[in-house]
Amino acid sequence: MFTHDGIAFGCDYNPEQWSREVWNDDVRLMREAGVDLVAINIFGWSHIEPRDGVYDFEGLDAIIELLHANGIRVNLGTGTASTPPWLTHQHPEILPIMADGTTRYPGGRQAWCPSSPVFRERALRLVDKVAERYGSHPAVAIWHVSNELGCHNALCYNDETAAAFRLWLQRRYATIADLNAAWGTSFWSQRYSTFEEILPPMLTVSTSNPSQLVDFHRFSSDELLDHYRSEYAALRRHSTIPITTNFMVTAHIKNLDYWSWAPEMDIVANDHYLDNRLADPTAELSFSDDLTRGLAQGAPWILMEHSTSAVNWQPLNRAKQPGEMTRNSLTHVARGADGVCFFQWRASLQGSEKFHSALVPHAGTDTDLWREVVELGATLDRLDEVAGSRVVADVAIVFSWESWWSADGESRPSQSVDYLQQVHAAHGALRELGITTDVVAPGADLSGYRLVVVPGLYMVTDADAAVINDYVASGGHALVTFFSGIVDEDDRVRPGGYPGAFREMLGITVEEFVPLAPAERVTLSTGATARLWTERLRSAGADVLARYVDGPLPGSPAHTKHVFGQGVGCYLATVLDRDDLKNVLRTLAADAGVVPIGPDLGGSVEVVRRASAQASYLFIVNHSADPVDIPVRGTELVTGSIVRDSVLVPAGAVRVVKEENAA
Repeated sequence: MFTHDGIAFGCDYNPEQWSREVWNDDVRLMREAGVDLVAINIFGWSHIEPRDGVYDFEGLDAIIELLHANGIRVNLGTGTASTPPWLTHQHPEILPIMADGTTRYPGGRQAWCPSSPVFRERALRLVDKVAERYGSHPAVAIWHVSNELGCHNALCYNDETAAAFRLWLQRRYATIADLNAAWGTSFWSQRYSTFEEILPPMLTVSTSNPSQLVDFHRFSSDELLDHYRSEYAALRRHSTIPITTNFMVTAHIKNLDYWSWAPEMDIVANDHYLDNRLADPTAELSFSDDLTRGLAQGAPWILMEHSTSAVNWQPLNRAKQPGEMTRNSLTHVARGADGVCFFQWRASLQGSEKFHSALVPHAGTDTDLWREVVELGATLDRLDEVAGSRVVADVAIVFSWESWWSADGESRPSQSVDYLQQVHAAHGALRELGITTDVVAPGADLSGYRLVVVPGLYMVTDADAAVINDYVASGGHALVTFFSGIVDEDDRVRPGGYPGAFREMLGITVEEFVPLAPAERVTLSTGATARLWTERLRSAGADVLARYVDGPLPGSPAHTKHVFGQGVGCYLATVLDRDDLKNVLRTLAADAGVVPIGPDLGGSVEVVRRASAQASYLFIVNHSADPVDIPVRGTELVTGSIVRDSVLVPAGAVRVVKEENAA
């Protein structure tokens, strides 16, 4: 396990972009800012192996020794994230091919196919050399495998991928008859006679087989995970230092099932950037943190990358306002991070990311941004005692990458309904109510939660559905939303009426989906308004809490409640507007005995508690333009002040109170 003295404050550093004179200045500034963990050699392949089989470690040796001499620990990359030009020149067959059959060429990054044996062999040869040289170096605190695996190349469609896919399918299904049954190949004359006939799901003249598409996603995630395991094994032959890679738990990356990846990490690490294409980027940040914490099974994790200000890859790359970087950083800490790192240390002068913000901006250190960086480092030092504590939550949301892949497929009832939007809506409503939420995998133990929310869990196995049903029967409270429990793991519809796997627990039967056009609205008997989706639903024992009063199904139930065993299962058959969804969840939470720890201020203030056996810490993040007063007693760690009855948090500020007698 990765250990660090307190909360780590770190960054990516690319010394190969700078002269040796700049290195010395950089390390001096790192110490001034309090940076104590630096990631290097992330994209170092062409520098340490400039020609095939020729290695030059002099520069990497020098920077590691310089950092070590200044008390700065190293997050050492294996260097395999992007291939050097000599490799793709010698072996163009490693280049990835897209679903339309076109090749992606060098000039960017990740120009390699995950199934390429040539790439794997050369990458592992490099990892072996790096691990042998630095595997016991006292500066190295953690190994960083590759970088953002699958960010650009998760899905490849070349011949080597096809061969690997067929082997994966043979291991999964054993016989071609079992595969035909799983994929429903009796439809459209798709029945296969041998595994050799199967290709990756390249573009077709019509829609594709949805079961094949889901399996290809599973395979692609497993293929990259297998590469991670190979690098892990190469490192472990030479080193006992903890090993990880940086996940991308974010709204726009969905190709890897991190539930299967997380157990392979010595510590979970994530990259997160505010996505200003979303309606509420800070709400998505909080969701990402809660999901990352779920991947870590509640244990502390590391934020491997985020930004001081603007990124370079969105249509409009918005600069952060003063204080926003600090609020973002401390939100990550509040929600479980024991390390806060940035891309990158010094802003690049050339290359695709030259306009990406950094700890040291182009304008240098006589800037508001640098002054905020230095203050953030000092604040993180004052929060060191928080390290090792865990976030407190008694509500869970069930989240599934497989449902994301399948529910957002080609042939579905409405292209306007988006799986992740349902998940974000539920999480965002709870966040605004001041309720901290864990995000858990299907099949996870739910016994410790008072309330479980299951938004749009379209694909779920019988076993994982049984965990939710048994939770309710044993006294739990659950909210299931529409388009849940519809299909099994083969994307096969459960007959007998929707919501399939949860029908008995919820005491309802849905006969038919009746989706709405984006501009249509419906009103419920409670006065709530809704959009996008309705269902022809009848009660089979459930109490009807709300009905449609207009739209295509006037009088039909829209919100139900059913006593099942010792617990309660509620169902929501439409997309409620934000405030109406909050009202539903507020009532459900109260009925389940959930007590919010923060005020309902529309998400403008976040209150989260971390606790250990020794102490409890209340984080208050004020995103608003007004001060807020939060009842609490204890010692405020950011300012060092004593809090008697409440803490006043200035506009745009963060306060962290070590609570009195709250452990």
